[in-house]
Amino acid sequence: MTFSVDEEFAQRLDTEDPLRSFRHRFHLPRGNNGEPLIYFAGNSLGLMPKSAREIVEQELDDWADLGVDAHLKGKTAWYSYHETLREPIARVVGAQPNEVICMNSLTVNLHLMMATFYRPTKSRFKILMEEPAFPSDTYAIKTQITHHGLRTKEALILARPREGQFTVQTEEILDLIEKSADELAVVLIGGVNFFTGQLFDIPTITDAARKHGITVGVDLAHAIGNVELLLHDWNIDFAVWCSYKYLNAGPGAVAGAFVHERHATNTKLPRLAGWFGNDPDTRFRMHLEPEFIPVPSADGWQISNPPILSMAPLRASLAIFGAAGMDALRQKSIKLTNYLQFLLESEPDGQSKKQYTIITPRQADQRGCQLSILAREHPKELFTKLEAADVKCDFREPNVIRAAPTPLYNTFHDV
Repeated sequence: MTFSVDEEFAQRLDTEDPLRSFRHRFHLPRGNNGEPLIYFAGNSLGLMPKSAREIVEQELDDWADLGVDAHLKGKTAWYSYHETLREPIARVVGAQPNEVICMNSLTVNLHLMMATFYRPTKSRFKILMEEPAFPSDTYAIKTQITHHGLRTKEALILARPREGQFTVQTEEILDLIEKSADELAVVLIGGVNFFTGQLFDIPTITDAARKHGITVGVDLAHAIGNVELLLHDWNIDFAVWCSYKYLNAGPGAVAGAFVHERHATNTKLPRLAGWFGNDPDTRFRMHLEPEFIPVPSADGWQISNPPILSMAPLRASLAIFGAAGMDALRQKSIKLTNYLQFLLESEPDGQSKKQYTIITPRQADQRGCQLSILAREHPKELFTKLEAADVKCDFREPNVIRAAPTPLYNTFHDV
């Protein structure tokens, strides 16, 4: 598409947008002038679906009216509440329903997955990650390494951008896999990098690793609800995600995990167990059945009963995703982000090149909603000016502003 800097052009794109009605399904925060903010911070916290309030209030009403009986007699029974999320979340990540479970927080789920899939031996004990990875992943992986009595300096391999570049080339990752194939136990990649917005080539990296028998895990915090995913077909071993960014499930909302069917149905795999991962036929025999019998699905990694009030808003959001469809959302996202790049680079006399650089890959298939903009001069002052103009982005030290036009509720006129 040929873009234009004219405001009327943006308004025409919004008129032609088949997803334009979905914006009205969300609460839009308001700025100082009482008008909706230009909200480009869905990569940090997605906006609230209007339908979430009714769903949460229903759970509060059931608690008030039924007490403990709401576990089985509530409008949506609490005991099996996680099952209401199974099929819709499976569609979003491209998985079979028995491969996914909504539970815990992302980092807790990462530790649970590593307890199963990181089983270091004398010869194969290393973990490959990208740099920079999200800090919580780095903390988790380093502590997993030390938990096994190993040293991070020896066990952690980092794929870094080449000198003068901002993103990690796929070839660099593939090269590191080949060089360390006999020593690598796990490759853990962020699906979309939190800092640069780079979308990694997950299927190519997975093929390269699994060819050598290396386990592959993916952190989907910035990828789920953002880009199209085919976790089952890509043959990755496990994935984890949160749901408060592009999935719009609210602060601290329930996270999730994917375990490929070949592992999910293997009840012999080691794991850290909890009572809700146990066979539901014997779950309530409790002390009469002291041995853990895992559910032969991703449910077998569940450790606690469903957190109802942090699951309820996700039901609202996933219904919206089901109505919109990831394919249509991705198409609009690409157009929004391309348009933002065009406008940022349309400053007269090349001023934009002097003032800032977009460090997110230019190719649409190598990024999601987010553009990361490196400000060359006075970055915090620039960010403050954006906020004063009722534009909500976020800032990452030392000099990067992240802007994420989200297709469910952002418009071309916002951009």
